Amino acid sequence: MTMMLRIRSRDGLERVSIENPHSSTVSELKRQIESQLGIPIEKQTLSTNQNLLLAKSLQDLHRFSDLANPDAALSSLPLSHGSILFLAYDGERRVPGPAFNPAGSFGRKMTMDDLIAKQMRVSRQENPHCDLVSFDRDCANAFQHYVNDTLAFAVKRAGFMYGSVSDDSKVHVDFIYEPPQQGSEDLLLLLRDPHEEKLVDAIAAGLGMRKVGFIFTQTISQDKKDYTLSNREVLQAAEYHAESGLKEWVTAVVKLEVNEDMGADVHFEAFQMSDVCVKLLRKAGSRPR
Repeated sequence: MTMMLRIRSRDGLERVSIENPHSSTVSELKRQIESQLGIPIEKQTLSTNQNLLLAKSLQDLHRFSDLANPDAALSSLPLSHGSILFLAYDGERRVPGPAFNPAGSFGRKMTMDDLIAKQMRVSRQENPHCDLVSFDRDCANAFQHYVNDTLAFAVKRAGFMYGSVSDDSKVHVDFIYEPPQQGSEDLLLLLRDPHEEKLVDAIAAGLGMRKVGFIFTQTISQDKKDYTLSNREVLQAAEYHAESGLKEWVTAVVKLEVNEDMGADVHFEAFQMSDVCVKLLRKAGSRPR
């Protein structure tokens, strides 16, 4: 499995691929940055804090020590496929720019049909591929019980939903498989094991079921949010939707909400990524994790 990390520096946003992220360390990440971006390890300062790019002196750089331990495992950090890290370095480098072909945009005529073909209109999808989602009561209760009673909705938790799709495009969820994962208040890293997932898929197929969706929780710290899904959550949901190849694929969100009696209720809410959303993800070149 390969994890892609986005590296933002004074040169802009670049990408670095990490093979076997489960067993990799910060030291391996820096070696890959040196190999793929040409920045020597000894000149690198990495952090998850964007203020790193505002540091004006060596003393300022020393304040950003969250990725200073070279032996720290990447799996122990709040990183996931597509996460952004910030990089400061000393010295100069040559950054290759996009190839320019004068015979492309300016060297040939473009018809109106060509222009229309290159456009992608982003708009509301009026007709969903899935009209209804239903959960097995015991399956839903088992998932929310652990999140509510053990994790107290303090860290994110996720799983893949298995079940069936009816002829009238209704999804029924029978069980939830929760892969190994690392969660925090606003980040979620699934430590997916392809061999284990194949076994789960095989068991599901034997029961006449298949993978039909992705489910995750939002934490209490997100209660004051001014959004329905964060940009990270949308990206993660779209990646798994694209990976599935199932048009009826469903994304479910579980959260704790205050009721009229000032008590707390657990809510399940279902969404579906639009065709345009999934298409944009594929055109951006992101790969599911």
